Amino acid sequence: MKKIAIIPNHTKDIGLNCTKKLIEALQNQAELYMNRIYQGSGLPVNYAGDELYDFVDAVVILGGDGTILEAAEPCAERGIPIMGINLGTVGFMTEIETEQIPVAAQRLLDGDYQIEERMMLGVRVLRDNNVSEYIALNDVVISKPDAEMVSLEMYCNEEQLNAYTADGVIIATPTGSTAYSLSAGGPVADPTMELFIATPICAHSLSSRPALVSAKKTIQLRLTEAGNTEAVVTIDGKIRERISCGEKVEVTKAKQRVKLIKMGNQSFYHILTSKLS
Repeated sequence: MKKIAIIPNHTKDIGLNCTKKLIEALQNQAELYMNRIYQGSGLPVNYAGDELYDFVDAVVILGGDGTILEAAEPCAERGIPIMGINLGTVGFMTEIETEQIPVAAQRLLDGDYQIEERMMLGVRVLRDNNVSEYIALNDVVISKPDAEMVSLEMYCNEEQLNAYTADGVIIATPTGSTAYSLSAGGPVADPTMELFIATPICAHSLSSRPALVSAKKTIQLRLTEAGNTEAVVTIDGKIRERISCGEKVEVTKAKQRVKLIKMGNQSFYHILTSKLS
């Protein structure tokens, strides 16, 4: 019997109505788990803390792409596939619509789906005697916490590629190309590709443009002296670090990959043209 974790977004699934519909479609055919914060809901599932990722075979997300981002790291670390049910506005990664829940649940139980793997970023924050490491599915952003401009130098395999004075710089994956990078003027990339997209945010220059870099290379971003005292490092929408002048952020292709369960209901290009055009 499959062991499935259900991760709802309670702000989008008001009253957990879609979650209850999913549980009804899966119960008696799978062992179901939810975070223990929902223990008072009375739902017929098992409850656990963060350890629930350690013993499940699949994770079902009910929310938007942001909800998938929150589960991406623990799932990628363990090789657990994710199925997304779209309760958001666009849903590039959450393929299943709410009316498709019963059919999608049965296909999940039957193994009637494909796995699409997505590249992730390996992010290292380098200080004199300290290295902090993270992984990201969408992007890493270096910016000022107070919305002031930041001055950065970008290197590719230790060769300087560009220097920016801007509100910040985004290094995105192809999956993240339709998120913050797109809003900042970056290109859209097929999410199955493997490359980095470097996009300046509101650059104070007529010549600063987004750049595409092979995922086989290493990108380094260094905060320079031009009035900078501190910048923040935001990874998949969450501030994780603060860096000072001379400190570096290194970006490589991570060894971990996110596995998305796809059932062919909507292609990336269909979503792109129908929801963003």
